[in-house]
Amino acid sequence: MRGILLTCLVALASNLNPKKTYEYKYEGQVTFGLGMPHHAESGVRMMCKVKIIGVSEQTFALQVSDVSFDEYNGFPGKSGFTNAPKLTQRIAAQLVKPFTFDYANDQVADIHAAAEVSDTVVNIVRGILGFFHVTVKTTDRIYELEEVGIHGMCHSVYAIKANGEAKDITITQTVDVSNCREGAVNSSGLAAAVLDKVSRQRGESVASTVTYVYTVTPTAQGGLITRAYGLERQHFTPFNVKGGSFKMKELVLLDVSDTKSAITFEQMGSRGNIVYKFVGAHTNVPIMMQNLEDPVPKAIELIKHLAEANKYHIDNAVTEDTIKLYQLLRMIPYEGLDVMWKQFAGNEEHRRWFLGMIVEVTDARVLKFLEMRFGARDISVAEALQTLLLAMNHLQAVPDLVEMAKMFLSMPFSKSNIHLWHTVVLSYGSLVYKHCAIYTPCPVTAVQPLLDMALDGLKKSNEADMIIALKALGNAGHPGSIKTIMYFLPGVAATPVDLPPRVLSAAVQSMRLIAARDPHTVQDIAMSMFLQKDLLAEIRMQAFMILFDTKPSMALVSAVTAHLEEEKDLQVVSFAFSYLKSLAISRTPDNHFLSTACSVAVKILAPKFGRLSYHYSRAWRMDWFNDDFLSGIAAEVYMLRGATDILPTEILIKRKLHVIGRILQLLECGVRAEGIKELFVILCHFQLKNWENLPDNRPILSVFSRLFGQEWFFADINKDWAQTIIKAVRSTAGKESPVWGMIENLQKGLSWHWTKPFFIVEARYSQATTLGLPVEISKFYHTVTGITVNAKGTVNPPPTDHLGQLWNSEISVETDGFFGFTKDFWIFHGISTELFQCGSELKSKMPLAVPWKFAATINVQEKKFELNFPPCKNELQLFAVRSNVYAVSRNTEDPASAKMTPIMPDTIDYNAEVNWVHKTNFTMPPNTWHPRSKMCAESNVYGAGVCVETELRRAYYNEEYPLYYVLGYTNFAVKVVPAQAIKAINKIHLELNAGQSKHPMSIRQLLATLRRLSEVFGYCCNLITSTPALGLDTTPEAVFNLKVLAISGNQKPEGYDTTMYCTPETNVQNTQLIVSQVGEATNWKMCIDTILNTEAEARAHIRWGAECQSYEMSIRAAAAHVPGSKAGLPFTLLRKQLYIPGMALLLGWYQQHKSNTMQEVSAAVIAASAGSADVMIKFPEVLEETFTSYCFMQTI
Repeated sequence: MRGILLTCLVALASNLNPKKTYEYKYEGQVTFGLGMPHHAESGVRMMCKVKIIGVSEQTFALQVSDVSFDEYNGFPGKSGFTNAPKLTQRIAAQLVKPFTFDYANDQVADIHAAAEVSDTVVNIVRGILGFFHVTVKTTDRIYELEEVGIHGMCHSVYAIKANGEAKDITITQTVDVSNCREGAVNSSGLAAAVLDKVSRQRGESVASTVTYVYTVTPTAQGGLITRAYGLERQHFTPFNVKGGSFKMKELVLLDVSDTKSAITFEQMGSRGNIVYKFVGAHTNVPIMMQNLEDPVPKAIELIKHLAEANKYHIDNAVTEDTIKLYQLLRMIPYEGLDVMWKQFAGNEEHRRWFLGMIVEVTDARVLKFLEMRFGARDISVAEALQTLLLAMNHLQAVPDLVEMAKMFLSMPFSKSNIHLWHTVVLSYGSLVYKHCAIYTPCPVTAVQPLLDMALDGLKKSNEADMIIALKALGNAGHPGSIKTIMYFLPGVAATPVDLPPRVLSAAVQSMRLIAARDPHTVQDIAMSMFLQKDLLAEIRMQAFMILFDTKPSMALVSAVTAHLEEEKDLQVVSFAFSYLKSLAISRTPDNHFLSTACSVAVKILAPKFGRLSYHYSRAWRMDWFNDDFLSGIAAEVYMLRGATDILPTEILIKRKLHVIGRILQLLECGVRAEGIKELFVILCHFQLKNWENLPDNRPILSVFSRLFGQEWFFADINKDWAQTIIKAVRSTAGKESPVWGMIENLQKGLSWHWTKPFFIVEARYSQATTLGLPVEISKFYHTVTGITVNAKGTVNPPPTDHLGQLWNSEISVETDGFFGFTKDFWIFHGISTELFQCGSELKSKMPLAVPWKFAATINVQEKKFELNFPPCKNELQLFAVRSNVYAVSRNTEDPASAKMTPIMPDTIDYNAEVNWVHKTNFTMPPNTWHPRSKMCAESNVYGAGVCVETELRRAYYNEEYPLYYVLGYTNFAVKVVPAQAIKAINKIHLELNAGQSKHPMSIRQLLATLRRLSEVFGYCCNLITSTPALGLDTTPEAVFNLKVLAISGNQKPEGYDTTMYCTPETNVQNTQLIVSQVGEATNWKMCIDTILNTEAEARAHIRWGAECQSYEMSIRAAAAHVPGSKAGLPFTLLRKQLYIPGMALLLGWYQQHKSNTMQEVSAAVIAASAGSADVMIKFPEVLEETFTSYCFMQTI
């Protein structure tokens, strides 16, 4: 048998005879869905006949005929493929043209085709030719190798088996598509997401494999492929991979004949080898399909339509049209964009929409457009800042565009405004970061302008230039910038440097992204700085953070721990210890190994530093991660102080999102306050004449913000800026103050509107398939935000000389407007070409709408504030979340036939007979979940209510599939609805009086009333025991009074009146809050009495109901040596509760039976030690008209 096998294998080495013509039947099919019964799927199928004709010894021609292209959208067993005649005709028109390819040693080489044949059709031909691209070894039955195929350079495993009876052999080839060394993949939009290798080890969100099975029959001329079958499976989920889709194709030999005559070909050009070539990824948008011919007029009309539809509110029905507009703009040449600008420049609304949308033309056209605008200076600084910021961050980071973007660093308009200049420099650094994420090693020429800027600032001792250059280098994260950054670091630089702390801070922070790209170099620098005890504590703490950004080894953490044991600076020790402690309990995969090392360090350091005060520098971290969902979140807060500082000198806040094997640094904010202490002294004493005491050489306050790890904004509040602001708002400011102008405009009436479209995320991942079609996983997140304000005010009497006169005026404002946004989110998994689309699409919409209309009056002198709202007459949806998953099918030849079928049908008939061809082992119906609810809280006093509506539709088969818990129809809505009111309401009136007023009841009368109310329950308020110390005949002061009333013409208003009284006495603070219902025939009240004394004891007594007599609750909190807190409720509230024997023990509590004459529920929490607390809960049960108390206790 082995001899026969080897003979066949040798013969197979040349399986295409250049003198023969081979005719095959070809079928390729792809479907997308969950792979479960009763769930909709979509797909496409192409069938044709293929002729392989020998042209020369190593050149063959491929001819395709009888093309049929079919679409599928429906439910397995109930729906089938249907022909798409127009699309078939278009594809066939190109496929019928001849193709040639070079073929030697069973490998398909150069492919040639006519120029008019699209790259998409050439890729389909690659899929057909992939059947003939097979590597055969004549010496092994099973072998592995790395070879080039349609998927790129990938690992393949071959197995060969001889079939004695059939006298043929079977070759099985398996390709690991997920781990190709040079895979045919294309990704964009993920440069800012840090790859998390440990998370990838726990699970993948995408996994792909391909299996080819060849049946080869030996012939006199060699081995002949008589049948070939290919099956590709790709599993995708936003979480861990469990479930997916598949693609299959089949080739069957129909006939072999001699080539009768030579074939002549028209002019053809080389289209590359067998490896898939990506085309049109930039312009193809997988979530829609439209006619892209003549795009300029279509884009113009669409901008006008969007501007008008969202002028007064956000129309969430049309926000998806922004994606259509993005696609159209990407098809328009620069000349067309210039025409559109000239048309829109004179209309403020259209102009804003155009500038907001053109940033998604992510190539040279948008840079040229901005170059022209900067040169002509026909856009404002604010417009330039916003447009350039988004355009640079969404730009394709290819070498030509990086080089082209350098021009903005030298344009005069860029430096005309400090904030615009900051944006230009920081944005260029961000572009370099994305460039280096794609091109490795990253050329230093990309970052050279920033290096030159930093060195020039250092040479000139220009602090501002040094800081902005270092921040931009921090954005770039280029390993080649380390040598330049070292010039700014004390103890590291070759020559000593003496730079301000804020420059040193910027230099240390500039290594934050290099830490992941060159961790060893950064570790050496950061460790060296941390060990320099003569450095500022703040700089050492920042170096410590950078050190741990490199994910140091156990050995390095141990070295840090040893140094901390000898550290004398408690600020540094406190920060480092709290940092290590928070990392020790981290559960995110990126800290998997580091948390173990930190845990050991904490155990060593805790005895000495575990009780340091919170007055020292601290670090906090909270995180969560779930392996099933491959998702998690993390939040970090860092508070840095100097040795003599009470207030922190720097505060950093970070938020991270862990998802599908990547880490997104969502938001980072920081505040640096070097001169804040001096400012507080001046503000507290209003000593504006002492402004000269503020430092001139450093800002009072510095703030910055980073998004996705990239710093996009920072600003310094210096002495001059703060003085200008305070002078503008102080009471002596006159007509020169901008506040005066705002008041005048308000009296005249003002109207303002702003709308901003923003493409937040466009992350796309495409991978070649065995069919020659690209499978794509894309995520799109877009938002449209708008605000409209109309207001008119009156000031009586109006100010004549200075703003201080407003203190004696009554200001009234009538306003109406709208604030809202609509967020659209899509996830697409399927095939997307310029000709057709099919796949699964999650579509989610989240609208927020907050309209308003009210009149406000404020009298500062009387400390009185009033608001009047119109009554609620119509239902208003405030917020909603709607999402569903669809099986989608679209093609460009017949846009009207597009289908979007919900993956889960509204109803499922599980008794119906279904011919389920993919899954045969599903005999049980799925777990279905379809909860619907509507909860409303309505007030008949104010004639309005709030309703929350929810509806979910889910079906899942196994708890191992977390994807099924989120796929399906989802609806959540919060609405304000009108309600039946007690009376016809004219308006809702809110009134707040914050001035001190005298209540007609004296303290003696107030206490007597409270005593009578208390005696009903046998309880004596603690206020009564302290009455000798009070002036009983004095009148208590009302701290504030709040009224919320429904006004109904001349009738008595309905609503609530709240008053707080304060009766101060020695060493005790007493307050009483009384809430009364206002209206006819009502006596409901709530009375709250609180006491806070100097013995660290707080008490509260709460009563409510008719005249505060129906229910009561008392709460007491004190130091740990006093019983902790106790709360009591009347037993009548709990008569229907059930006692379950053994439940307390099951939950880890222990139980006792006690008598309960108080008929109350009580709870006590008592600190037993520094790390534990005792919890005791008592509640009664009625047993034959006697009260028995069940006491449950547990130590936490």
